[in-house]
Amino acid sequence: MSDNPLNFLAVVGSLRRDSVTRTVVQYIADQLRAAGCAVDVLDLDQEPLSPYHPDAAEDKPGFLALQARVDRADVLLLGTPDYHGGVSGTMKNFLDHFWHEFAGKLFATVVASHEKGLTVTDQLRTIARQCYAWSLPYGVSFTDKQDVQNGQIVSDSLNKRLEMLIRDVRVYGELLARQRRADLSGAEPGFMARLRG
Repeated sequence: MSDNPLNFLAVVGSLRRDSVTRTVVQYIADQLRAAGCAVDVLDLDQEPLSPYHPDAAEDKPGFLALQARVDRADVLLLGTPDYHGGVSGTMKNFLDHFWHEFAGKLFATVVASHEKGLTVTDQLRTIARQCYAWSLPYGVSFTDKQDVQNGQIVSDSLNKRLEMLIRDVRVYGELLARQRRADLSGAEPGFMARLRG
């Protein structure tokens, strides 16, 4: 890793009080911090975001501070429950507020689902692609009772998948962050050119 710590924004897209999504996102955040990364956790239950309105979003209290947090992140860790095969409304609302802040960054997804979370992961990859972001080629899904109980991860298989995710977001997040900075400060053509100064 470089001298500057890799910056993560870990987003909890569940409003459930005893959310397994929150448990897993917080676990990943703690592991990343222990590895020397800077991690900002945005828990949308604790920091609610007004419904996205394209004509008024930037005028809402707290929007500019949140925009700065998103802009600072090199990697976005997105945690959401699977609601009817889709992302939570809370997560979608967060994602709707931004687009160019995501360009050139890495998305990593964790999904609480009894159906493997495949459609949810695909939706988040589609959003990443539409915003010119990168995404890991896989997502991690998990279930309550089988993988997470009483606020603790209890599954060896989930622990192994999370270990892989934590390694991959650090390695590929660093590579992409370095290239993103170079592309923003350089003069070569590329998809990041539109965001230069």
